[in-house]
Amino acid sequence: MVGMPTRIVFMGSPEFALPSLSGLAEKYAVVGVVTQPDRPAGRKRQFTPPPVKVLAEQLGLPVLQPRRLNEPQAISQLKEWNPEAIVVVAFGQLLRPEVLELPPFGCINVHASLLPRWRGAAPIQAAILAGDAQTGITIMKMDAGLDTGPILSQESIPIQPDDTAGSLSERLAGLGARLLSETLPAYFAGEITPRPQPETGVTLAPKLDKQQGELDFTRPAVVLERQVRAFHPWPGAFTTANGQYLKIHRASIADLRTNHPGKPLIYGGKPAFETSEGVLVLDQVQPAGKQKMPGEEYLRGARRWFSAHPDSA
Repeated sequence: MVGMPTRIVFMGSPEFALPSLSGLAEKYAVVGVVTQPDRPAGRKRQFTPPPVKVLAEQLGLPVLQPRRLNEPQAISQLKEWNPEAIVVVAFGQLLRPEVLELPPFGCINVHASLLPRWRGAAPIQAAILAGDAQTGITIMKMDAGLDTGPILSQESIPIQPDDTAGSLSERLAGLGARLLSETLPAYFAGEITPRPQPETGVTLAPKLDKQQGELDFTRPAVVLERQVRAFHPWPGAFTTANGQYLKIHRASIADLRTNHPGKPLIYGGKPAFETSEGVLVLDQVQPAGKQKMPGEEYLRGARRWFSAHPDSA
């Protein structure tokens, strides 16, 4: 084993990666940061840098933004940086063998699940959608597969009943940074032997798209409530009410007998929908072109909403 690394390259893009980059830069020489290209964002579609680029520039670190990591210029820059280890946190691209084999200590990934459960691009959302009681962070040494590399360390945390993808991501980002800082010194010193992932318990969490946020009221309310939390803040859960797009930011469940999935009703002064099992109450919504608002406020301006359910409170 070579000596302790003095040159590390960091790869990542979203806010989830920021605590790990900050912690890494405090303890090691980060010689370069690789992140996604600037992309249009917001209503005005202005080109916006990924959060990792903003932090890297604040830290005075060189930044590389290839469309694809296998571009000759990107490979050339990585070789010029000559890293002894590459740390990857929510980068958004698969690493080719040429990159994986470049640093002596390999490529170390901070993944937001307890692998092998929820391999893929959306493990946080998948854990909430499935109703998992816990999730966590896995630090692994990457190989050519999709989150299939051997494990260096893991730590679990409970998923709270009101956790959204946003709130859970924030907690996991902090946990990932801490576990990374605890794991790297032991790994670099040869005190940790990567262990293969179990062959059983593999589940996949593929990339999400906006259409997956549409609520299907033929499903039980408990499933739809998890969908609202899992897809907040992105891609967002939504439905159509009176022919208009309606985004759902927060929802709750009323345990009522239902006969007409998809039927609108009023429950506790809030808009609601019957489902195949129970009622989904819309606690906070956002009509198209407007700000988000409490369900009660939306209901005051909503026309043709059905009268209150006979069992509503």
